Amino acid sequence: MKNKGIAVAGNILVDIINTVSKYPNEGELTQISSVSRAVGGCVPNVAIDLKRLSPSLDVFASGKVSNDANGEYAIGVLKDNGVNTENIVISDNDKTSFTQVMSINGGQRTFFTYPGSSAEFGIEDIDFNKHCPKMLHLGYFLLLKKVDDGDGIKILKKAVEKGIKTSIDLVSENSDRYKKILHCLPFTDYLIINELEGGRLTEIEPTKDNISVIAKRLIQLGVREKVVIHYSDGSVCADKSGNVTTLDSFSLPNGYIKGTTGAGDAFCAGVLLGIYNDLSDKEILDYGRTAAVMALREADATSGLVTMKEAKEIVKGFERK
Repeated sequence: MKNKGIAVAGNILVDIINTVSKYPNEGELTQISSVSRAVGGCVPNVAIDLKRLSPSLDVFASGKVSNDANGEYAIGVLKDNGVNTENIVISDNDKTSFTQVMSINGGQRTFFTYPGSSAEFGIEDIDFNKHCPKMLHLGYFLLLKKVDDGDGIKILKKAVEKGIKTSIDLVSENSDRYKKILHCLPFTDYLIINELEGGRLTEIEPTKDNISVIAKRLIQLGVREKVVIHYSDGSVCADKSGNVTTLDSFSLPNGYIKGTTGAGDAFCAGVLLGIYNDLSDKEILDYGRTAAVMALREADATSGLVTMKEAKEIVKGFERK
């Protein structure tokens, strides 16, 4: 049978979201006005976004949680959103990964994360015989210990052997660990990142004028099909033939943005959906940008997402920057 659907593999965590009016200086106190819980990490965010954008798409989650309340909650939310959870491993070790989020309404969030069971996610936790999707997206590199220490490239190699198209993304950090990613690029069909990550991978200053240069350099470093880079004012796609496509961001009305935490994952989901549907590079970028704009409508990572058809109607009135 022909491979179908998209598998999203990597970290699964639970966000404990604490809303504050402002972030205190060191040694100061601020009051938490509300506390809520939501799933987070690459697997829940991207997988749920994909199902909301395209409800008929087969989406598979692959990761590791612990046998605790947060693990049960994460699996339950994924199931409730139509994501196949058969490939999620439940461990008796440690705790399900979680993040304490300090959130300012309409502004940035600050994160304190506990690695937990996701840190031990590796190739032995993926059953390629149970589900063999058309695409496998693996994220986040630089946040998953076993993946970063060698299992990441093993997973990508195995997927390539199975005829599965591979995609990866990263987390942003100020370190020299980006060198660990370079040897994975020859087994990566699609690299979906932001400009800071692209700059650190290539050691090219990530100015607006350099984004296309960075994208083409990453193709030269081994990415097999496409490099997609998003930044505040737009996005860029470079393909293996040397073609570069750019698209400006939407100009959003004042007060539209309720939270920014899920925008990157929503962009990723939109891009994956565009690639899966064999769209043009410009359409792929437009899918990514449209999905990201939907995520910005709500404070959490996924609840702003709607079908791509509905999203297209919503953004019709927005101009490009």
